[in-house]
This record gives sequence, C-alpha cells and structure tokens, in this order.
Amino acid sequence: MTTLAPRQPLLKIRPPRGWAAINLRELWQARDLLFTLANRDIKLRYRQTILGVVWVLLQPLLAAGIFTLVFGLIAKLPSGGLPYFVFSYAGMLGWGIFNNVLSKSSASLVGNAQLVAKAYFPRLLLPLSTVVSSLLDFAVTLVVMVVLMLIYRVPLTAAFVLLPLWVILIAALAIGTGLYAASLTVSYRDVQYLMPVVLQLLLYASAVGYAVPDEPHKVKMLLLLNPITGLIEAFRWSVLGSTPHWWAVIYSSVLAIVALAAGAVAFKRMERKFADVI
Repeated sequence: MTTLAPRQPLLKIRPPRGWAAINLRELWQARDLLFTLANRDIKLRYRQTILGVVWVLLQPLLAAGIFTLVFGLIAKLPSGGLPYFVFSYAGMLGWGIFNNVLSKSSASLVGNAQLVAKAYFPRLLLPLSTVVSSLLDFAVTLVVMVVLMLIYRVPLTAAFVLLPLWVILIAALAIGTGLYAASLTVSYRDVQYLMPVVLQLLLYASAVGYAVPDEPHKVKMLLLLNPITGLIEAFRWSVLGSTPHWWAVIYSSVLAIVALAAGAVAFKRMERKFADVI
C-alpha cells in the first residue's frame, strides 16, 4: 500500500520580521468584522443600564453645565460673546471624540485578550472599531448641538462644511495615540490605569470649557502647544464661528497626521508579540 503524505496547510501564519507595512487589502477584506466589533462595543456599553443611550447625551450636557457654572458664572471667563453653555457644549463635543477614541482604543487589546490569543485576524481592527462606535455617539450629540443653537439663536455659518475635517483630524490624533498606548498596555498594564488620569488632566488643559486667554502669554502658549487645543478651537469655529488661533490649528493638524502614522508603525512593530504576551 502507498502511504499518502500529509497535506500541507494552505495558509501559514508567521509574524513578520523587521518592518512591515500595514496590509490595507487585508483590512478591507475584514471590514465586516470591523463593523461587528463596533456593534458589539455599542451593545455591551449600555447593557444592564436603565438610561441606555441617554448617557451619550447626559455626559456632555452635564459637563457643559459644570463648566458654565465654574468658568462662566463664578470665574466669569469670556466666551467670545456666545452663550457660555453652548460654547462649552461645543468644546465637549470635540473633546468627546478624542476622549472616547483614545480611552477605548488604548484598552481594546487587553479587553479582548481571549480573542487576540486564540484567533487570527488583523489586530488593527480592534482599536479601529472604537472609532466607528465613537463617531456614532458623536452624531447623536451633534443633533443636540443643533437644537441648542436654535434655542439660543446662534446662527450656522459656512464654516460648518469643514466640521468633518476637524472630526477626522481629532479622531486621527486619538487613534494614533491610542494605537501606541494599546501596544504598550499589552506588556505594561500600568498604562490602562494611567490613561484616565492623563485624560482628566488634558481635559482641563485643552481649553474645552473656556477660551484660550490672551494673558498671561506663557499660559496662552502652553495651552496652544497642547496638540488637541488647536483642533478643539477649529471644531468650535466650524460650529459657532468663534475665531481660532490658526497657527495652532495648523500645528495640531500636522501633529495629528504624524501621530496616526507613528502609532500605526509602532502598533505593527509590536503586533507580533501580542498573542504571546497578552
């Protein structure tokens, strides 16, 4: 009798050696999984909650109310002639994209440890899926923004057409930073405990609930050198028409693109160890 040789596997999965480019074709082929992960994220977030999706609306509204009380009524900081509640709520919308994408993407690998360790798929889909769910939350809160503008009689300007650009750049800055943080979290779990503290500090150092002051000059420069501040100002300009510091907008936009590219490269380089270390 002739003994049949064992069949060789059709696909051999090996970690890449050295630098490896992101396989965009593979990501596109797995787009259904991307939307499945995003849908799962949305469902899990509001499971066993009484208010459910209402929390998406309450969080920026409550934060805007606190900023109005502290910075508007008590500190009496200027808001460029705009109603302070609308001014701070617009800032919270821009911040919400950054905060949600960064916080969720940085924990996406550790939160799906069993999936990463046992199944093969483009690992990049896990942090990218958080962008989809975060943008859905943003779309809901943007409707409330329009309602507030109607109530306070704030006119919509032509700059509104550029709003998608600032949303994309804020998401790019967040996901770029999140990719690097997610990669580090696999080996160093301290990152997931440090991230909420860093985000809380950034919230108050990003001119979200107040306008960047002209004086003192050192404080103004420190605020504008924060990468998210320029994008928050540009976001608020598109919605409310308030004038931003354009050099800070350009600076933040460039940093967002650099952060996205650097985060993707770092993620790809560390990806080969995820399944073993996680």
